[in-house]
Amino acid sequence: MIGDGTGIHCRFIIVWIMNVVVNKIVELLKSDCKLLFAGMGSNSGTGVYPLHRSKIIHLVRHAQGIHNVAGEKDHSAYSSREYFDAHLTPLGWQQVENLHKHVRASGIFESVQLVVVSPLLRTLQTAVGAFGGEGCTDETNVPPLMIENAGNSDHPEISSLNCPPFIALELCREHLGVHPCDQRRSISEYKPLFPAIDFSLIENDADVLWEADIREKNEDVAARGKKFLDWLWTRKEKEIAVVTHSGLLVHTLKEYGDDCHPSIKSEMGTFFNNCELRSVVIVDKSMICSDSSTTNFPGKIPSGTDVPSDATAATN
Repeated sequence: MIGDGTGIHCRFIIVWIMNVVVNKIVELLKSDCKLLFAGMGSNSGTGVYPLHRSKIIHLVRHAQGIHNVAGEKDHSAYSSREYFDAHLTPLGWQQVENLHKHVRASGIFESVQLVVVSPLLRTLQTAVGAFGGEGCTDETNVPPLMIENAGNSDHPEISSLNCPPFIALELCREHLGVHPCDQRRSISEYKPLFPAIDFSLIENDADVLWEADIREKNEDVAARGKKFLDWLWTRKEKEIAVVTHSGLLVHTLKEYGDDCHPSIKSEMGTFFNNCELRSVVIVDKSMICSDSSTTNFPGKIPSGTDVPSDATAATN
C-alpha cells in the first residue's frame, strides 16, 4: 500500500542506491592513468583508446651491480656499507652492451625521445651505456654522458652525440632506507661523472630521502611509482625509456592489470631480471593531460554535405 509509507521508503532506497552508483562512477573517472596491455577493458576483449592519450614506456631494470652478487650469496650483505651506491660489475657492463645492441636492432633507440633515470650509480651507468651515443666528443664542445672510468667502471667515455636527452629523477628510485646500496651520493659528485645528464629536477644535493633505520613500505613504493607514472604525463614526449630498479617496478606494476586476463596480470607482476627491458603503454583515462592529437584529421576539407548513409536511409 502506498498510503502506509512503503512507497516513500522504497523511493528513498532507490535514490540512495543511485547516489552510491553515481559516486562510484565519479571515483572511476577521477582515477589515475592506467597501464594498457592487450585485453584491457575486459578479460575477454580488447581495449580502444585515443592514440594521443597514450605513451609508450620502455621499462629497464639496471644491470648487475656488486650488491646483487653479494646479496645472492648472503642477503645480509645488502646492509653492508661496503656496497654503498653500488656500481656495475664487469658482467653488468656486458649486459648493458647487449641491451645497447638490442635497442638499436629493434628500432627502440630511434624512437625514444627521452631517457629518465634513477639517480644512483648503477642506474646511471646502465642508462648511458644502453641509450648513449656512439660518436666521438673529443674534438667537440659537447659534454659526454659519462667520463672515462666513472664509478670504478673501467669503461671508456660515453658520448652524448646523436642520442635522446637524459633526466635524473628521485621518484623512480629503489626502495628507500636501511640498505646502503640504495643510498645515493650527492648530486655534486655525480655531475662531473655524468656531465650531459640533467640533474636539475633533484631539489637536494645530499640524499635526504634515505634513512638508516627505516625501510620504505611496499605500499609506499607502489604509491610513489604511480605518482611517477602521473609525472610522465606532464612530459611532451610520447616514447620514453625509464631506467630504474626491481623494487619500484614490481610493486608499481602489481597495482595494475586487475581488468586484464589473469595471465597478463601475472606477467606484469613478475620480477625483472638485471638489464631486462619491457615495453608497455600507459593510457590517460581521466584527462590528466590535454594534449591534442598530431595524427587526427578533422575531415570536411573543403566542407560540404556530410550526412551518413544510414542516417539518410532512416529518413526515407
